Amino acid sequence: MLKQKVVIALGGNAIQTGDATAEAQQKELEKTAVQLVDLIEKGMDIIISHGNGPQVGNILLQQKAADSLKNPAMPLDTCGAMSQGMIGYWMQNAMDKALRERGIEKNVVTVVTRVVVDPYDPAFLNPTKPIGPFYSEEEAMKIMDEMNICFKEDAGRGWRRVVPSPKPISIHEHAVINTLVEQGNIVISVGGGGIPVIETSHGLVGVEAVIDKDFASEKLAELVEADALLILTGVDNVFIDYKQPTQKMLTEVSVDELKAYIDNGQFAAGSMLPKVEAAIHFAETNPERKTIITSLGQALNAIEGRAGTVVTLKSAPILV
Repeated sequence: MLKQKVVIALGGNAIQTGDATAEAQQKELEKTAVQLVDLIEKGMDIIISHGNGPQVGNILLQQKAADSLKNPAMPLDTCGAMSQGMIGYWMQNAMDKALRERGIEKNVVTVVTRVVVDPYDPAFLNPTKPIGPFYSEEEAMKIMDEMNICFKEDAGRGWRRVVPSPKPISIHEHAVINTLVEQGNIVISVGGGGIPVIETSHGLVGVEAVIDKDFASEKLAELVEADALLILTGVDNVFIDYKQPTQKMLTEVSVDELKAYIDNGQFAAGSMLPKVEAAIHFAETNPERKTIITSLGQALNAIEGRAGTVVTLKSAPILV
């Protein structure tokens, strides 16, 4: 296999599976790291990104609970930076352990990443990005009344707080990230979609928002000229008519076919839709590039062409 540069976007299930304790999340990341090292053993250069929805939501709750004149709550962008450092630290330890067990000598580094957004992005007027834990409808309505924040139902899984989710324009640290990768390091970056910032005459300024991790990962993959974008989620493949009697699995699909499925409302806005849209954007940047959507357990098989949904610019058959 030729050496490849791959951006790997980890889904939330790679970090947390219900237990929000630090110990439980670190153990989950150790399992994740073992599977990522399989790709490194194949000679791939990897950049790891990850979600932070539950973690940043919990940090916000902790900040709010402790809020006082002497100990004021930190804003959302700063909480995002906290989650980047926290998860990056856990991930570095997990990767170091997995690499040592395989006898691989590589450095792992986390880059606290700022992602530039447009201050006039319409997303600021329509919060849609879920963060934090799930609540019942009754619980969500009570919190909305008490705290004046917005909740929405999330793909049939419960109610979650939603915040603005502007699209990334650029990754401020992309050149540094690329240099580190080309020097042979494993880089963890754009954690939680990165810290959203806007450009001003006085420099970069953080804003109250959360950037979708898949869109940020796609933008980074573009900027570092990655060969592939690997989006890891809770299912092995993308499906149409998901969980219906007519459900069909996609293995290879073109950009045009995916756009048609989007137009038909096939993908949930808070779930598979951003992954599919990110896949389309990356495939459109170069006909030689591909996006693969699959589960963590199928990551190596997917990269080697034996699993997952592969999205390319050129037309491809849909297999079921």
